[in-house]
Amino acid sequence: MQTANTSCARFTATRNGGKPWGRRLLVAALVALVFPAFALSQAAEQDSSQVRVNADPTFPFSREIEAFAQANEKGAAVSNATLFLGSSSIRLWDIQTSFPDVGTVNRGFGGATTRDVLHYYPRLLPPAKPRSVIVYVGENDLAAGAHPQDVARDVLVLLKRLRADYPKAHIAYLSLKPSPIRWTLWPKMAAVNMTIAARARVQGFDYIDVSKTLLALDGLPDASLFRKDGLHMNARGYDRWTHMVDAYLDHVGIDDSRGTAAS
Repeated sequence: MQTANTSCARFTATRNGGKPWGRRLLVAALVALVFPAFALSQAAEQDSSQVRVNADPTFPFSREIEAFAQANEKGAAVSNATLFLGSSSIRLWDIQTSFPDVGTVNRGFGGATTRDVLHYYPRLLPPAKPRSVIVYVGENDLAAGAHPQDVARDVLVLLKRLRADYPKAHIAYLSLKPSPIRWTLWPKMAAVNMTIAARARVQGFDYIDVSKTLLALDGLPDASLFRKDGLHMNARGYDRWTHMVDAYLDHVGIDDSRGTAAS
């Protein structure tokens, strides 16, 4: 700061004195002052951007993701399994009991958004390629304030990636569900559902509408199918989902082919 003040003072005195090199000194002084600040500003912006890109935005999920990795290492890989992938609606589903005739792998983690699943995607996949994949994700995106168009886009990116990695698998997306506590979000959920359903055939996945089975006769979410939190389903609610997914797996010829440990 002292050097900068001195340079400015010298310029002022020279300019007043009418010296011809005063203008050049001014330019030099301004460059000396402004360029370092500009460079630092640019570096800060780049560093900030880099931090946003590389930082782990879902640190609270690290333990769950690590548990998946340990399960892959310790347990025998299940061949021809059905992979359940997504948020807490998947995590809380007792899929082993619900689908006793199907080899299953649960890769649901609570609070996950679609971008969280994409972020951890390589670490969520089981060692053996699944024969089918059931996906439920996107609800938490809307609850966090995401626009329905963005949510649908991210979900379609995920489904496209799954299709590329598992070209022979049956992939099904479960529609976003209505719930008592998030009923105000239902119009946005319906918009996401409609967009994804419209892309199912084109993008090569199946769409299962599991939303209507959770509605009461008055058209509102049936509270008896949910836990006290009004968000997550209870056993009765999951029975509804199990019935629909089991029918889907039966339709694509999977329910009678329980997975076996891969060698």
